[in-house]
Amino acid sequence: MKGNQIRRESLLLNRDYRYQRYKPVPFRYQKETIMKKTETDQDITQKLDLREAPFPDASEISEMMKRLTESSAYRLAFKDDDFMSLRDMRGARLQLEMLKPDMTLKKMGIYSTVVVFGGTRIISKEDSIEKIAALEKELESKPDDSKLKRKLKVAYNVLEKSHFYDEARRFARIVSGQCQINGQCDYVIVTGGGPGVMEAANRGAWECGARSIGLNIVLPDEQSPNPFITPELCFQFHYFTMRKMHFLMRARALVAFPGGYGTLDELFEALTLVQTRKARTLPIILFGKSFWEKIINFDNLVDEGVIDPEHLELFSYAETAEEAWEIIRSHHDIARVEIT
Repeated sequence: MKGNQIRRESLLLNRDYRYQRYKPVPFRYQKETIMKKTETDQDITQKLDLREAPFPDASEISEMMKRLTESSAYRLAFKDDDFMSLRDMRGARLQLEMLKPDMTLKKMGIYSTVVVFGGTRIISKEDSIEKIAALEKELESKPDDSKLKRKLKVAYNVLEKSHFYDEARRFARIVSGQCQINGQCDYVIVTGGGPGVMEAANRGAWECGARSIGLNIVLPDEQSPNPFITPELCFQFHYFTMRKMHFLMRARALVAFPGGYGTLDELFEALTLVQTRKARTLPIILFGKSFWEKIINFDNLVDEGVIDPEHLELFSYAETAEEAWEIIRSHHDIARVEIT
């Protein structure tokens, strides 16, 4: 009995403690505190005679206004580079890279393209011979330089592929001459905008007075657009994703010349989209069968069971510009036009 009484008294004490701890402050104390604070503010105000405060002169007002208008907060949001570069604005930047080229191409009446991929290091025969001559001259003064010897060997390999530059140039000239006539602007050549095979394709279109597109990309080693792109159709991208989308949005054919990682990336992206039916079926042409069979064993992919035999039918091989254009023309049933 005594123990129960002690526990009951302990509970009552705890209850009283909690009540005291959270007991609201009586209103009269709140009122007194507010009055004291108000009186303090009034005392401070009385000490300041605002009529005696100096008013800024014209030069000071001008400087104050300058600080306001030059503040980053005052800039229009879409003109504020710092704001637009924030990570939170990535969605808006992606949308802008989607809209700008799309709206421009629609305005110019371009709804179908032929995409040309290829290596930046595959240059014209004349440029290759000039590069080899420079390396041989340098090697004469450094005959034991192993790195220089390797560069020379690579330069000779590039020279052997220089005919692809000529084929890309002629292919673009044939396509543009067949499709950009009588005010039409169909099957417009589009490249990545850089040197090498891309330059050759843009050059071929330029030589017959046709339009061509360049989709450049911002890279750590800055890529400059080649001079043969139509100026109004020379775009620059920050995001590879949006650049790839624009390559395939209007594509009616894709032609891949020998190239490196970038070419392989674009090629397999297109093959995957067609294979999975995320993109329309279109001619995918690999230029130079011996090159492609040397670096990629497509038949072995079938033998290993990672692709089906019919997936080898997603692409074709071509050796000449005329052969590649005939594949595209037959697929889309394009009327033959005699070029004079």
